[in-house]
Amino acid sequence: MSLANFTSLIREANFSWTDLLTGLTIGEFTFTSYLDYRQYNVLNKKTPPESLKGAIDDETFEKSQLYGREKLKFASFNKLFGLLQSLATIKYNLYAKFWNFSGNLLAKSHFLPSSWNGIITHSVYFFALYTLFGTLISLPFSYYNTFKIEGKFGFNKHTLKSWSLDKVKEILISLVIGLPIVAIFFKIVDYYGESFPLYGGAVTIIIQLILQTIVPNFITPLFFKYSKVEEGELRTKLENLASEIGFPLNNLYVIDGSSKSSHSNAFFSGLPWSKQIVLFDTLINHSTPDEITAVLAHELGHWKMNHIAKALAFNSIQLVFLFYLSAKFLYNDSLYREFGFSTVQPPIVGFCLFSYIFEPINCALTFGDRIFSRHNEYEADKFANDHGYKDSLIDALIKLDIQNLITIDADWLYSSYHHSHPILPERLSALGYLPKQILGKDK
Repeated sequence: MSLANFTSLIREANFSWTDLLTGLTIGEFTFTSYLDYRQYNVLNKKTPPESLKGAIDDETFEKSQLYGREKLKFASFNKLFGLLQSLATIKYNLYAKFWNFSGNLLAKSHFLPSSWNGIITHSVYFFALYTLFGTLISLPFSYYNTFKIEGKFGFNKHTLKSWSLDKVKEILISLVIGLPIVAIFFKIVDYYGESFPLYGGAVTIIIQLILQTIVPNFITPLFFKYSKVEEGELRTKLENLASEIGFPLNNLYVIDGSSKSSHSNAFFSGLPWSKQIVLFDTLINHSTPDEITAVLAHELGHWKMNHIAKALAFNSIQLVFLFYLSAKFLYNDSLYREFGFSTVQPPIVGFCLFSYIFEPINCALTFGDRIFSRHNEYEADKFANDHGYKDSLIDALIKLDIQNLITIDADWLYSSYHHSHPILPERLSALGYLPKQILGKDK
């Protein structure tokens, strides 16, 4: 069935939107649950893959498997709760109830100019209310994950006070940033109507560029303490690498990740006008200077290969495609009527309802996203390899997976859908790693 025929079908009076959204929601849940089932079987294995024997002992592997099972069971429960929440939203027209309640709050906001009482401001109120509601519902799950699962395996360093403070910050930041974006975006939708996809896409891309600039420079420092990497062997090695590659290493920081978690990481963020490399103190504390330099070589590989720009272009194409499809549904009278909107058709609610319809397409696009992302990771690994960091990168990858109890084995279909990075055996194989037993036989 073509898109034109489908859009014609859904405009018929007897078309059941409730049945469609319910079916798509259950279908997405069934598909992802099937993937979880496949992965859970892999997580019950007792020995590591042959390619890693000698690098990871059975005890560490068993602990990482247990950690993976705990995380997967929790994610499955969370997903089931989300399914029930979605089905309740569809069945009981909760979007209409939220819209009406936010409208009542707007009517009582006498401090606002009368010109602000239109659908745009109403949409902002709706977004704020729905964001707060969703955050409150998610708090018990976040608490359990942080203090029960992460705490059980020795990763959590949060206190209840620090965790609560971070949650308050997250809510405030999401509102401070999100509310203006909602107002701007739906002003564009309101002004251009069905022609909004191109204009909305352009503005959204600009917003993404702005966020990629302000998040590492202004938002992340609200949660972590930044400091310069101290003078010494490590900084010298990092500066020499940056000089060799031609990277302007002006912003090299270490953050106190250990204040919240014992997980270790490093990341590169940057646009032509704002570049930054950040190392977690946990990475520095548990890795050698050569290993850290190899990790940085990988991160700089992303910069040298223009992966950030490519990802932005890739995501922008998907975004415009999403907006184009949504325009086919946002102005459908029967869609709004069936979910309790008889006199008004707020686009923000239309987008919420469209998210259910888009889910099967999103599942397909996710596979493409993972292929693209994993390709970039392989390229960045090869970049580090080509610059002489093969052995140090291999040691760093193995050590990071062991320290973080990262799942080192995965079902191929589950991994293709969920993993933005190749799993450890895949990355080591691409780097030409040989198990220690094989190396011993060759001697």
